[in-house]
Amino acid sequence: MLLVYKQKKILILLADGEFHSGTVLAEMLGISRAAVCKHITQLVEALDLNRVAISGKGYRLDKPLELLTQEKIIAVMDEQNRAFISVLEIHDQIDSTNRYLVERTRHQAVCGLVCFAEQQTAGKGRRGREWVSPFGHNIYLSIAWHYQQSGYAAIAGLSLAVGVAVIRALTELQLTEVGLKWPNDIISSGKKLGGILIEVSGESDGACSVVIGVGLNLFLPETKAESITQAWTDITKMTGQCPSRNVLAGKLLNQLLPLLASYEQQGLKAYLDEWRRYDCLKGLPATLFIAQQSIEGIVAGVNDEGLLLLKRKDGSVQAFASGEVSFSGAGV
Repeated sequence: MLLVYKQKKILILLADGEFHSGTVLAEMLGISRAAVCKHITQLVEALDLNRVAISGKGYRLDKPLELLTQEKIIAVMDEQNRAFISVLEIHDQIDSTNRYLVERTRHQAVCGLVCFAEQQTAGKGRRGREWVSPFGHNIYLSIAWHYQQSGYAAIAGLSLAVGVAVIRALTELQLTEVGLKWPNDIISSGKKLGGILIEVSGESDGACSVVIGVGLNLFLPETKAESITQAWTDITKMTGQCPSRNVLAGKLLNQLLPLLASYEQQGLKAYLDEWRRYDCLKGLPATLFIAQQSIEGIVAGVNDEGLLLLKRKDGSVQAFASGEVSFSGAGV
């Protein structure tokens, strides 16, 4: 949905969670009270928001929203990291930030194309799962980058390095009870806090483009999360309060953009020791699912290439490049 000017203006005014008189809104926008009511009805239906309307008091949203703005995000960033951004877009509603950038870069190599969304209608998780994406509460971010020389070898282990960058950004906000689950989940107390989705196109031994998607739960209403089939959490549950979305967005870019700019030269090695410190699987019994096959063992960490090491019952240790890990002790 592309919000028309008056709808976006109403949304900005209602974002504070306070009551706003229909008469005052009509005067500010130069429209009738009936038109205000119609715009608000369209907004709450299209964006799946909850409103409160009380005669004599006006309209308000049931929970305040901090909408993302370019100015506030850029203000958080270090000056040298701002230079890595070629374009920064913020969409009110989009099907998927990753899909959007994959399409944008299909015929044009781009570095530093950044896309945030207030809401995704078809957000993607691993293995084609839906990423639940209610409006205006969480982080839905994708970044496009292009590697000219080394092909797929240039991005080996990239999802692990991105996980480290996300943890660094969260740590700057004093969110320390977080870890990483191979290959691309952000975990807190055994529950999923966020995820990383990387999509690659190009030549296996030549130039390639990559889109890095990051989703983080800041506040996920229980009613919106009913379809989630694994244990989940959000920052509000962890800390009792929700951090500024614009501040977290800026801090994520501060960590992710220089990583992407230098990854072809540095590779996973620069992030591997740190990733191992945050590894929340090591030493636990787990099942690795690859297609229809399930493999049981004890997680023995990752090797220097970022492959999962699984110790089997016979004492042998095998390395795996892909798959989905389940460990019942943490509920994920």
